[in-house]
Amino acid sequence: MLFILILVAGLWAGLQNSLAGGGSFVTLPALMLTGMTPLAANITSTVALFPGQVTTGLAGRKLVTGVGRLPFWALFAISILGGALGGLLLLKTSPTVFARLVPWLVMFATALFAWGSFFRKQGETGVHLGPIATALAQFLIAIYGGYFGGGIGILMIAALTMAGLSTRNAGATKNVLAGVMNASAVVLFLTSPQLHWLQAITLGAGAIAGGLLGSWALHRVNEKLLRIAIVGIGAALTIALFVRPL
Repeated sequence: MLFILILVAGLWAGLQNSLAGGGSFVTLPALMLTGMTPLAANITSTVALFPGQVTTGLAGRKLVTGVGRLPFWALFAISILGGALGGLLLLKTSPTVFARLVPWLVMFATALFAWGSFFRKQGETGVHLGPIATALAQFLIAIYGGYFGGGIGILMIAALTMAGLSTRNAGATKNVLAGVMNASAVVLFLTSPQLHWLQAITLGAGAIAGGLLGSWALHRVNEKLLRIAIVGIGAALTIALFVRPL
């Protein structure tokens, strides 16, 4: 029964990650219900969701792009470096402090995305984040992603849309970058005794299926509806995390 729950959690997380992010907030509680510690659940979830992130990124690769004068290869390199640093920090320290910051980070990112999507003045189309600010934001998000990872999709969509990308392109680009930053952490986690392989494989299978479904939806969902859905998911995540923090 618990493995069915893990499979369904993976499907849900893969779908949610491909559209807006925050899938780890589904997988972490599911894994902890099996008796894992928060640290073991965090590491197992990161490894399990990685194949789904790769699948989702490949499925939506035609929409992937750089941001203004910051080419995609630069975002790619920044994400690898930041993800590796975050993974090393996780193996050396407790994730408690970062877990306490998650509700505030998700709330800030959701508010930022909502403002950029619905409250900017008409005709206000200029880029709000320059290449240096965008690179710095992506580096910090990558460190956080390698360390804990909850809400990185919402954080990246907020940063990328503020830098000038459309919601659709930002969604596809963040899917690839999420996989890139987690790749560094996954390599470090593969030999960790905290990794539970059977649960990771079950969760990963569901995440791959959910990611493919989400990539299909990303190409077809109305852009305004997609923005509303992302804000709704972010608001729900924020409330849930403040009420019942991880």
